[in-house]
Formats: sequence, structure tokens, C-alpha cells
Amino acid sequence: MTPDGACRLGLVLEDQPDTRDALVAVLRETFPGMEILAFGTLAEARDWIAPHLKPDMAAVALIDLALPDGSGIELLQLLSTGFPRVMPVVTTIFDDDAHLFEALAAGAQGYLLKDLDAAVLGRYLRRMRQGEPPLSPSIARRMLGHFRVNSPAATLGPALGEIALTRREIEVLQLIGRGLRVGEAAGVLGLADQTVAGYVKSIYRKLHVSSRAEAALEAARRGLV
Repeated sequence: MTPDGACRLGLVLEDQPDTRDALVAVLRETFPGMEILAFGTLAEARDWIAPHLKPDMAAVALIDLALPDGSGIELLQLLSTGFPRVMPVVTTIFDDDAHLFEALAAGAQGYLLKDLDAAVLGRYLRRMRQGEPPLSPSIARRMLGHFRVNSPAATLGPALGEIALTRREIEVLQLIGRGLRVGEAAGVLGLADQTVAGYVKSIYRKLHVSSRAEAALEAARRGLV
């Protein structure tokens, strides 16, 4: 999903027919005019993606984790490595740390629980137009709690304070928090894409995060967005 909401393709990977139909309905209501394709198995999704999805195509992908022929993690990895304009969002019943952080590490840019009301689910998805990662409230709290418990400051003592970023790194983190990708952030800052990519790598290393969603949460925690 691009910040201007130009995405016109939606993919749904969900093995339960009723839930799959409900997710398709939410996408159709949230993004009028969007072409939506639904799959019941990992193999079906892969078979369609291979010949049809191009690297420059923008899409929203709602991905279940528990599938009859594998894990949605595999599709997350495929999309995050080969299709940079696809916004992969996990839709699942699992709200534990193991599933959450494995999905984020695989490239998920959102994590929504399927017990959300359809209208609420649509509202979270709609926020992607403003660059906000769609996260169920309980998931956002779990992520922030994880960072508090596992941060170097919490582990080594309060004297270390908040992890320091350079002025430029703060500017890049702020733009990431607003949903901009590396090329877009480079345009705003008047820097080369490779330079901003280096700042992003440094930010991830310093903050011990591994995805845009985690970085966006850190930006929000610091009051940058």
C-alpha cells in the first residue's frame, strides 16, 4: 500500500471459507474498486503469484499463518524479498510472542487478530493510506511490552537511558514511522537511496528491530509521529 492509497490489488490467503469470504468483503468495502483474489492454500497462492505478480505491482496481502499445506510465514518471506510494493498483513488467531515476532522477522508490515469486528478491521486497514502499520491494540501493547523488557536499558540498568540516535537517524526514523519507504525518504531528505538505506540499517541495529512495523512503533514511542 502506497501512502496515496493507489493500490488496486488485494490478496487473501485463508483456509477457512467463511473467514476468507469475510476478509474479502472487508477489503472490498475498505478499498472500493480493488481487484481481490482469494486463496485457500499456500500452494494456490504461490501458483498464482509466480506468473502474475510483478515486482512493481502494489498490493495488500492478508495472510493467515496456519494453513493446511504450510505456514503463512513462507508467503511473507516470498513477498518481502521479491515484491517490495506489496504490504503483507497477518490476519490470525495467534496473539503470542512466538508467532508475532516470527511474522515480523519474515516481513509482515501489520498484524491483525481475526476476532476484530469487520468495521474495526476495515478502519485499521484504511490507516495504511496514511502510512500507519495496521496492528490490533493487544498486539501493539505486546510489542511495546517486549521492547521494554528486552531493551538494553531494561537489561543493563536505567543509567544507560534511551538508545541514542544521530540527528539524521532520527529524521529517517520519523519518515519510516510515517510509512515512507527508503526511496521516498531519500527524496524528502535530498539524499541518495543508498545513504538512507545505510541509516535504516544503523537504526535497526541500534534499536534491535528487524522490520518497518517495529521501527514505526519505536518512532511512535519516541513521539516522532
